[in-house]
Amino acid sequence: MTLTTEVKKITESKPFYAVAGAGDYAVEKLRELPDQLQKLQARRGELRETAKDFPGRAREAASTFQDRAEAVAKDFPNKAREYADTAAARFNELYDELAVRGRRIVSKVSGEAALELEEVSKSAEPPVAATTTTERRPGRPRTTPKA
Repeated sequence: MTLTTEVKKITESKPFYAVAGAGDYAVEKLRELPDQLQKLQARRGELRETAKDFPGRAREAASTFQDRAEAVAKDFPNKAREYADTAAARFNELYDELAVRGRRIVSKVSGEAALELEEVSKSAEPPVAATTTTERRPGRPRTTPKA
């Protein structure tokens, strides 16, 4: 197989589109980051108060956890299977969503690239030169007019 065929096979695969979709999603989330940081800074005082209450809440949670630990241990195999099934289903949904998103972004970018290439090729075309009768044509000997 030629390199072109291999590249085409890869770029038309679902994993390729899922990776492109994941990249697009990451860029979207990174753009939201400055706003989220500002919101966190605005809530600094509230977070400090919550941190002060943390040791007491941790002690309460520990005693509650000990009471529930035995009941949870008995149901653990069933719950673990349930969580694994839910996680697998969600992963498949996410994979499909990222592939759709990737297909959309690749389609958009490749369409823009095609238009850009078309514009570049039009501007790179040499202008048609007008030939004059005084120009010398290549390959013919120059003759001087007889007077």
